[in-house]
This record gives sequence, C-alpha cells and structure tokens, in this order.
Amino acid sequence: MDEALDAYSRIVTAVAAALQPCVLSVLVRSRRGSGAGSAVAFTTDGLLVTSAHVVEGVSGGGVVAADGEEAPFDVLGSDRLSDLAVLRTRGGLAPSAELGDADALRVGQLVVAVGNPLGLAGSVTAGVVSALGRSLPVRTARGAHAIDDVIQTDAALNPGNSGGALGDAAAHVVGINTAVAGIGLGLAVPVNSTTQRILAELIATGRVRRAWLGVGGVTVAIPRALVQKVERSTGLLVSEVVPGSPAAAAGIYLGDVVIASGDIPVTTAQDLQRLMLGTAVGRRFPVTVFRRGALVDVVVELAELLV
Repeated sequence: MDEALDAYSRIVTAVAAALQPCVLSVLVRSRRGSGAGSAVAFTTDGLLVTSAHVVEGVSGGGVVAADGEEAPFDVLGSDRLSDLAVLRTRGGLAPSAELGDADALRVGQLVVAVGNPLGLAGSVTAGVVSALGRSLPVRTARGAHAIDDVIQTDAALNPGNSGGALGDAAAHVVGINTAVAGIGLGLAVPVNSTTQRILAELIATGRVRRAWLGVGGVTVAIPRALVQKVERSTGLLVSEVVPGSPAAAAGIYLGDVVIASGDIPVTTAQDLQRLMLGTAVGRRFPVTVFRRGALVDVVVELAELLV
C-alpha cells in the first residue's frame, strides 16, 4: 500500500499514525459556557499538556481519547505566560507522545498538526514552519508580556486545535498549537528545554515562578571594538524601563545596551525572559550594559512577576 504514496505522503501518514492516538479532545465547562480544545499525552500515567486558555476558569469537564473512551480530568497547573497547562486524567487512556526540541527547527521544515478543530476529532493538517522566533503578546498585572520564540506555521489551524500537537517528520512533538494568527497562519508554543522546566514546575507546584526585571528593548548591532572584546555582534538596546521596577531601582537607563547577565550573552528580549524563570526570583541578578562607550556592571534585586 505504501508504494502508492509519494515521499511527502508517507511522512505525513506516518506522523499522523504515531500522534493521533496521543492527542485527546478536551471538553470544558465554565461560567462562559462550554468549550473544546485538544491535549497531548506526554506520560503513560495520565499527564496531558494543553493550552492554558483552553482550561482557564473551568468548573469541570473531561477528555475523550482517540478510541472514543472518556474520562474526567483535573488541572494540575496552568501558566498564562507560556499558555501551557498540565492536566491529569486516568492512566492508560492514551499512549505517550515523544517530546522533541523546537530549538532545532528550521524555516521551511515539514510539520504536521494533530488536534480536534471544530469538534472534528483526530484531524490532521500538514505544512511547513513559516517563521521562527515570533512573539505572542499576553497581559499581566505588570503590563504587557510575550510568549517567547513562538513557531509560525501554514498548517491549517482552527478553533479546537489549541492544545494539540505540532509534530516534526519523526513524529516528535515540537510545538503545542495555541492560536490562529490569520488566514493560512497558525502559532504554536515551542517544546524545548524551557518548556520542560515549565511542565516540571506545573506538575510539582501548580504554577511557574518568574522574576521581573522591568525593561523592554530591541536587538541592535554593537560597536566593532566591543565586538572583539565580548565576542558577539549584537546586544539588547533598552527602549523602556518601567517606573518602580527592579531595573529602575538598580540604575538601568534608556539607551543602555544589555550585553550579558554574568557569563550568559543577552542579544534579545527573549534571552532575558528565559533567565527570569523561578531560580532568579529574589536573587541578585548581574547585568552588564554598554553605556557611553564603557561596560558597566549593574546588580538587580529581582522581584516576582505577578500574573
């Protein structure tokens, strides 16, 4: 039978066969009414990952496996700032998908989306990675925030796909589908080492602690003489310092160019946000900035970001 398929079709059908059993329908009830989404089994004992917005404010609901078997779920933890949530349901309801590493993705690479759009269970669409490093804005008690390094794909996504799997050609889950960005464009939260840390915190404590620095910025080229000294060509130009923030209290100013935090290079706003996960809360946070032709070391006392 496979002989009748071209190479592209063989890859898509193989990924679909591997991931469809691992993706469940999520049916929810809340004060806003009923809704639906998708979830991906990532352990054999009933742990599922889905989009946080799928289960936000839920008062009850259940999941439906690919074979039609139903079971209730509990929300172990939810994190708006990554749009990820972990659910627990009955063990053995679905096989476990293998999580991949979105950091290895390349633009143009084949990806396959599996979910339950518009209530149509087990739907499969295929496309390519259209872009990497997108940001998806979210709101917090401190103002605007962004989900980092979001994957953009032209694999068709529709309401109900949220929480479903975005798989690569090896059927590894490299993204959790989260939003429809427009006609022919969908977005997925990347699955990588940062995601693994977030899932572990949600399982252990039900929430994710993040520090708050209070700066916004854009990537810029740094002077050639500095490039030789720090062995990188770009830094993060500070274009916003939130009044009353830890950055403001420590003396980070508009126009500073952030070069590093300790030995860790900083070239994008996402680099800083990755450093803001739990271990930095309440600690002294070193920041090296380029200011008026000189490198300046600043130590920031980080506060917790309240969602």
